[in-house]
Amino acid sequence: MCLSPTDTFRLINKNKTWVEALNYCREKYHDLVSITSLDEQRWIQDRAKNASSPYVWLGLRYSCTLDFWFWVNDEKISYTNWGPNKTDECDMSAAMETGGKNEWFIKPDNEEYNFICF
Repeated sequence: MCLSPTDTFRLINKNKTWVEALNYCREKYHDLVSITSLDEQRWIQDRAKNASSPYVWLGLRYSCTLDFWFWVNDEKISYTNWGPNKTDECDMSAAMETGGKNEWFIKPDNEEYNFICF
């Protein structure tokens, strides 16, 4: 039996910092979600609409040392859905808004949001 992509994504309705969310996903599932296509974006949006926070953490982080964004599961960044005013700042990660256009925004790691594991 094949699982659909939506069966592999799990919305966790608990507010956690980005690092706490990453650790939770790695302990209980596999990792924080990465989005590599418009289809995946749509599947994640479908899950995110049930979140209890205005954003959900993604597995996308900025490295000050290397000066680039990366998915924590080493997926290539081939698709993005950034909202306005994207900047590259240290100790920041990406979160997707749970309403509106479901755009991605840069948020400080210590803010607490729901998150999606796979």
